This record gives sequence, C-alpha cells and structure tokens, in this order.
Amino acid sequence: MLSRVASNLCWFGRYLERAENTARIINVNSNLMLDLPKSISLGWEPIVDILSYRDLFYSNHKEAVERNVINFMVADQKNQGSIISALSAARENARTIREIIPREAWEQINELFTYAKENCQKAQARRSRYGFLNEIIRSNQTITGILAGTMTHDEGYQFLRIGRNLERADMTTRIIDVRSASLLQETETSQSAFENLQWMSVLKSLTAYQMYRREVRLRIRRPDVLKFLLLEDRFPRSLLHTLQQVEECLKKLPNNEEAIMQIRVVENQLLEANPQTLIQEKLHDFIDDMQLGLNTIFDKINQTYFPNN
Repeated sequence: MLSRVASNLCWFGRYLERAENTARIINVNSNLMLDLPKSISLGWEPIVDILSYRDLFYSNHKEAVERNVINFMVADQKNQGSIISALSAARENARTIREIIPREAWEQINELFTYAKENCQKAQARRSRYGFLNEIIRSNQTITGILAGTMTHDEGYQFLRIGRNLERADMTTRIIDVRSASLLQETETSQSAFENLQWMSVLKSLTAYQMYRREVRLRIRRPDVLKFLLLEDRFPRSLLHTLQQVEECLKKLPNNEEAIMQIRVVENQLLEANPQTLIQEKLHDFIDDMQLGLNTIFDKINQTYFPNN
C-alpha cells in the first residue's frame, strides 16, 4: 500500500472522529448550562480549551460568549477543530482514496458534509441545536458502521482504525483534563449537590454515562469516573482501550516493532499511575504526559508508514 493512501486513510478516520466528538461536547455543554442553577456560571470557554484553540479564538473574538463559541466550534473554517473543517478534511481525504473505501461510505460522507454546511446555522439556536448535532453524530456512526461492515479488513482498514482510536484517545484525555479543572471547585464541600451533575457531564461528553452506571452502581464520584474513563479496557472510549486497539491494528502491519514499543511505554505509565488517586494538579501533569505519549506514538507511526507525507 502506498504511504500516501495509508496516511489519507488514517487522517480520514481521525477527522471523522473529531467532528463527532466536537458535536458531542457542544451538546453536553448546552444541556449542562440548562441544568445548573442560574447563580452558577460555567461558561463556554472550556469548550475552546478542550481543543487548545484559545489563542486562535481570541484573535477573532473578544469574549467567549455562547454565540461566538458555537460559531467557532461548528462553522469557523479557520479553526481546524470545527465540525465543518473536520468534515471538509475527512471528505477530501476520502476523495483521494475512493477506490479503497466502499462507495456507500463515500456517498454518506458527501451527504453529511453537504448537510452540515447547509444547516450549520441551526447550531446557534438552542431549539434546533440538538437536532443538528445529533444528525452529525448519527451520520458519523453510520459511516463507521458502513466501513466496518463492508470494507475489507486489510491493511487500509487498520490504518483507518488507528486514526480513529488515536483521535479518540486524544479527545478523552483533553475532556478529562479541561472538564475536571473547570468543575466548580468553589462549592462548599466535595459532596456538593452539583458534583454529581458535573461528573455526569464528563461521562456524557464521552457517551460513557450509561455504561458507567452499569459498571458502578454507587453515587457518581471523581475517582470512579477517572478509573472508568482511563482504565476500563472494555469501554471503547477509555484511554486504555484505545491504546490497546491501536496496538492490535499495528500487529497486523509490517515493521511495527518501534510503534508497538512506544504504545507499551504509554500503557505502562497509565497502569502504574493510579490516576484515580491523583489530586487535580497531579492529574493535569499526568494527562500532559499521556498526551505527549500519544503524540510520540503518532510520530512513530508517521515515521514508519508515512515518511513522505
């Protein structure tokens, strides 16, 4: 397989996952803002921080009010993390590999991109936002299902899965880092009435709430949420599971030794850290280490399989 094709498949998976994750985050934040008392202002700035686009955002906007953040995260093509930008990049990558992916997947990504571009203004109105974002999520899941069910599970499919899982791992760490730091620390006690609601929003941002409740039947607590989202190897969006999936994909590819070795370095760091026991400052440092590790893994994959891209 040509390195260009492998790279495009990997980035196709990453961009699709990015668009879906962004839609989920906006939806959950919208609902959380409605659930919190009016006396408590959580704001929209954490959404910008999750994708590390603070400087870009404030170069074009004076304040992180709802309208500005929604436009930035949904429709701003200067923002590579916006839904429109991610879907545009996914479509362009898919266009260059049309002979590799099923025709149905190509048609679906075209339909999704057209829908998002024509209806992105619906995200501004709270009344229509949920429906618009849910359509983005459902269509992405449809594409994922088409690819899983109709694409030959060869080397190309492995690169696609590598991209999807690395993007998912990156987003999981970002959400935990920013959301845990922006939780309402000023409340009177750690047992405040809002703690449950806030950690619930972290779980919902990763579509983990129902599966968490199946696994942990006690009141929602910070250590349990962190353990589930970072270490539950049976949950598809946990950090450990995504790392294991990337390793599994690499085992089906040639010249995989260095990349797999790097994954195991990060896995060992994760398993030895007991992240659920870390205080916020230590948790932030740990998440930084995990993100650096993910970057190193992707760099190693780039060097091995996409050296000319």
